[in-house]
Amino acid sequence: MPDLLTSEELEAKLREVGAERYHHRHPFQIRLQSGQCSRGEVEAWALNRYLYQACIPRKDAAILSRMDDVALRREWRQRIVDHDGDHDGDGGIARWLKLTDDLGLDREAVMSGRLALPATKFAVTAYLTFVREQSLLAAVASSLTELFSPSVIQVRTAGMLAHYDYVTPATLAYFTRRPIQAKRDSDCALAFVKAHARTPEQQQDVVAALEFKCAMLWSMLDALEHAYVYAKPAPGAFEPADLGERLAAA
Repeated sequence: MPDLLTSEELEAKLREVGAERYHHRHPFQIRLQSGQCSRGEVEAWALNRYLYQACIPRKDAAILSRMDDVALRREWRQRIVDHDGDHDGDGGIARWLKLTDDLGLDREAVMSGRLALPATKFAVTAYLTFVREQSLLAAVASSLTELFSPSVIQVRTAGMLAHYDYVTPATLAYFTRRPIQAKRDSDCALAFVKAHARTPEQQQDVVAALEFKCAMLWSMLDALEHAYVYAKPAPGAFEPADLGERLAAA
């Protein structure tokens, strides 16, 4: 039986998971931020990632519906507003669509999700299923990837602006607000986890939940790397204009 960790030890363990498993270490992520991606790869990343962005308020609504504490619900519901906005054209999802619009992608096709890779669809569905079926504690813990996102966003944004002349600060408007929002959200989730993981088993569940979320994000990049760097996308998935040129050169 593992020992019960102190709250400080539990936080350190969670941060260790992020250091080892968060997608800042994924080869595709490194390609993206260092200017090594073709335009088609950037387009494929933005289109597929939209499916994850669009699921976030649904994920948070599922978590919110399971909370008994009124104060916690008030705090958590801000996440939904951040992504859905208060009106049309507002919120994180709208700002992500600004990114896909600027890349020349058809908005209806992006929003429909029909061109996303099968693995992207499976990953997003798995995440929604996880937060609905696992314990509330595990569902909250799965959101703790936000502990690590601010530094990744900073590196990604700087790299994309430096290396892709078709990307502007307005294109990347989604990332402008996310570091502050992610810090607020991760502070809330971390406090909840540290207060409610009171047994070794619960602490193990919390760590496993964060490992699951890291694996889910990693798997999405695995799929992008396979489809758009080394092989070709699945039938019916997005095919960038430069796909034929890349396959011919391979």
